[in-house]
Amino acid sequence: MKCFFKPLLIAALCATAAAAWADVNVGVTLSATGPAASLGIPEKNTIALMPKTIGGQKINYIVLDDASDTTAAVANTRKLIAENKVDIVLGSTTTPNSLAMIDVVSEAKTPMISIAASARIVEPMDAKKQWVFKTPQNDIMMSLAIAEHMAASGVKTVAFIGFSDAYGEGWSQEFAKAAELKKLKIVANERYARTDTSVTGQALKIMAAKADAVLVAGSGTPAALPQKTLKERGYTGKMYQTHGVANADFLRVGGKDVEGTFLPAGPVLVAEQLPASHPVKKSAMAYVTAYEAANGKNSVSTFGAHAWDAGLLMTSAVPVALKKAQPGTPEFRAALRDALEQVKEVSGAHGVFNMTANDHLGLDQRARVMVKIENGAWKYQP
Repeated sequence: MKCFFKPLLIAALCATAAAAWADVNVGVTLSATGPAASLGIPEKNTIALMPKTIGGQKINYIVLDDASDTTAAVANTRKLIAENKVDIVLGSTTTPNSLAMIDVVSEAKTPMISIAASARIVEPMDAKKQWVFKTPQNDIMMSLAIAEHMAASGVKTVAFIGFSDAYGEGWSQEFAKAAELKKLKIVANERYARTDTSVTGQALKIMAAKADAVLVAGSGTPAALPQKTLKERGYTGKMYQTHGVANADFLRVGGKDVEGTFLPAGPVLVAEQLPASHPVKKSAMAYVTAYEAANGKNSVSTFGAHAWDAGLLMTSAVPVALKKAQPGTPEFRAALRDALEQVKEVSGAHGVFNMTANDHLGLDQRARVMVKIENGAWKYQP
């Protein structure tokens, strides 16, 4: 009898041990190549800085490149869930990619933390979006910052040009609300594709509108195109960009043509310039220090910081979920989703996160500052 039961007992103990020590698998899809590469590369670099253990549990990161393509982002998400059995998905870089991934993660009941900007990723809350969280500031928060700055600077009329996708459309809608609140008149509304090489037609319409200021709603290096074109045509009004351009590559591509531009950004972009009393200075500097130690001085970008904040949210939620279930199970994924929804006072590189059942972003006004491009660098505007 002893000989018969001993192998069974050993097998059972081994199975129990395996369950107890199951790794947490984190699936990541980012736009490390393609039009959004200037955003995706610092995000990918940031994944390498994330913790390898959380709550005593080993963390495995499976990182895939979606090449800034919506179809590839969906395929990556399916692969991560079906083949890699991930417990959570981080990504993707852009709004269109992240929106396309929602059906996949909700169907698989796997939590996702997007590092793309549009409020549409988490709003309005429904059965699908209850599985989705995000770290970048909502468009309306940043739109209000721009509109307030415009009004205070004497701007009365504004021309808008944005991407011809969900990012541009979201900004158009949210900025229109902010403009109305601040009594700003939008006198032109143009679109262009991320891959366009010319926006001459749109620029001529904007020039004809004679707006006091122009807002470009793009992200990464493609956002420099309208501004360079307008400068070539002799536009002398105020220029505004969104937080989608807050990286060194935009400064490099834009060069002298983007000097004097105003934009809202997460505090991390000017962390060293913030007063010691700023509530996000300490947590923002923690990311800057870690990223620059690995990638060199002045290499930090706000996009990598969005990925960092996703890691902080995950780090806060995983130990809570581990108390309820083991990784690799539907129960753990559900517990992780619940834990993310209950995150409170988590200080990140961009702000302080307080999630609720109806707010899967959880940021407040501490997550934005106004910045000006001066001498090819970011200058904090108190």
